[in-house]
Amino acid sequence: VQLQASGGGLVQPGGSLRLSCEVSGSMGKIFNMDWYRQAPGKERELVAQITDVGATNVEDSVKARFTISRDNAKNTMYLQMNNLKSDDTAVYYCHIRGWSDGHYQYWGPGTLVTVSS
Repeated sequence: VQLQASGGGLVQPGGSLRLSCEVSGSMGKIFNMDWYRQAPGKERELVAQITDVGATNVEDSVKARFTISRDNAKNTMYLQMNNLKSDDTAVYYCHIRGWSDGHYQYWGPGTLVTVSS
């Protein structure tokens, strides 16, 4: 199983980015898909989660600005980030949990989001 995150980059405060995380390989059934982020000098934190049936959980600090979604047919998860702030600068990681001959979880390599003028 491989996870490939994309969509990060440099954006000005108030701008928007859309992150994607595509899963490939023999992933069986993917249950939860998550976005985490890790800012410089800080611990990795959960940003948003989405289940296989589309139920979502978004952290309060970004709930008004970030939207998580997924396309099960494409095995891809998205994070739409609007009105970005400097505090959103971090490496964003996708994470999945699923089942294929046993439970599994995988992390993607991360994509850097830098919010700066």
